[in-house]
Amino acid sequence: MPRMGLLIDYEYCTGCHTCEVACKQEHNHPAGEWGIKVNENIVVRSQKVTIDYIPFPTECCDLCGHRTSQGLLPACVKHCQANCMMYGTIAELSKVMENKPKTVLFAPR
Repeated sequence: MPRMGLLIDYEYCTGCHTCEVACKQEHNHPAGEWGIKVNENIVVRSQKVTIDYIPFPTECCDLCGHRTSQGLLPACVKHCQANCMMYGTIAELSKVMENKPKTVLFAPR
């Protein structure tokens, strides 16, 4: 079976935190525990401010193994409003990354 992963295209992440909420509800994580956490990266360069929102899977993330084993998407991918998350094989996701400037690939064992 091929190794599966989560590709996050943070160029288009709007910072809505829907992935966080979907994950918390799916797994009933207690306060302060996250399966995925949206980090905010602010860069100021000569009168220009850039804000990137980077959803970051934590050690609690198992890519919703109970969902994906049934052919469903992980909760974060299903509910992502910006449609900037993809679930698939590492090989498929690696090909997508080649044409994307701001991506992160998460592939837990």
